[in-house]
Amino acid sequence: MGKKQLRGMTLDELKAVAAEAALPGYAAGQIADWLYKKRADGIQSMANLPAAKRNLLEETYETGATPPVNAMQSADGTIKYLFKAGENRFVESVYIPSGDRATLCVSSQAGCKMGCLFCMTGKQGFAANLTAAEILNQIHSIPEAAKLTNIVFMGMGEPLDNASELFKVLDILTAPYGYAWSPKRITVSTIGLPKSLKRFLDESNCHLAVSLHSPYPAERLSLMPAEKAFPMADTIELIRQYDFSHQRRVSFEYIMFKGLNDSRKHAEDLARLLCRIPCRVNLIRFHAVPGVPLESADTAQMEAFRDTLNAKGILCTVRSSRGEDILAACGMLSTAKKDYICADEIS
Repeated sequence: MGKKQLRGMTLDELKAVAAEAALPGYAAGQIADWLYKKRADGIQSMANLPAAKRNLLEETYETGATPPVNAMQSADGTIKYLFKAGENRFVESVYIPSGDRATLCVSSQAGCKMGCLFCMTGKQGFAANLTAAEILNQIHSIPEAAKLTNIVFMGMGEPLDNASELFKVLDILTAPYGYAWSPKRITVSTIGLPKSLKRFLDESNCHLAVSLHSPYPAERLSLMPAEKAFPMADTIELIRQYDFSHQRRVSFEYIMFKGLNDSRKHAEDLARLLCRIPCRVNLIRFHAVPGVPLESADTAQMEAFRDTLNAKGILCTVRSSRGEDILAACGMLSTAKKDYICADEIS
């Protein structure tokens, strides 16, 4: 068994660690400060803890900082990082610089259970939930960590299917003892798992993005098998019960497929479906997935769809594609490739 990782622990958990080492209660805040604000990579860096206590902590714990084992850079400046996450498991994160914004797309699972037709991650199957330490390590260990302005949980996996670890990470990211980020800088994407979604809406002020992709249940089911267990109608009804007029933003993600979900009628029915929810719709270009007989709607069709929604009072934008040349764009993340299975050799 390896050492336990401190990064990823909440303040209450760090208080238990401090008590175990016979440190005073306030030492938990000192440890948190080193982990999350000063970004210490080792326990010996925690200079305001007695040397003997640092040595004692080091017998059982480590900070949990592990650099990426590989990186690929796109022509557009996007960088895809590969992280080891357990024995023979890897996950990808995507750094997206854009003007004064620097966004990191973070993974929450190795693989995914949801099996969406258009997503490479789902095609590699599910391997494991990431721990809070493994999720935060993606944020901590990239070279651009200090530049980050936004985090989106839109990488590999369904974040709300790993709710216990996700909520720990959101607490650490937003709490005064942690990174102290505004929730406005964080977005969690989901297909809509009702129990975890309700908890998210009750406990978090982070932004919400819902993967929708069709206003029709049968059509959505053909794209997203999870529609059977988690109907979009239930997700939308739950969202309608909450106030989105203030801090939190809700958006609906809509990948556009040529000849499938890109008609004017789709746009009009989508507007009816989302009425009375202050929201926006992000239209996303489909990126080809091997073995999937779908094509992306063309630019003119996407713009017409956008204009129809805007005319109906639903704010809609066409999202720019980033990192497609390095398989880092929406739906393209997958570590089931020979170049990545061997990538840990360079670590």
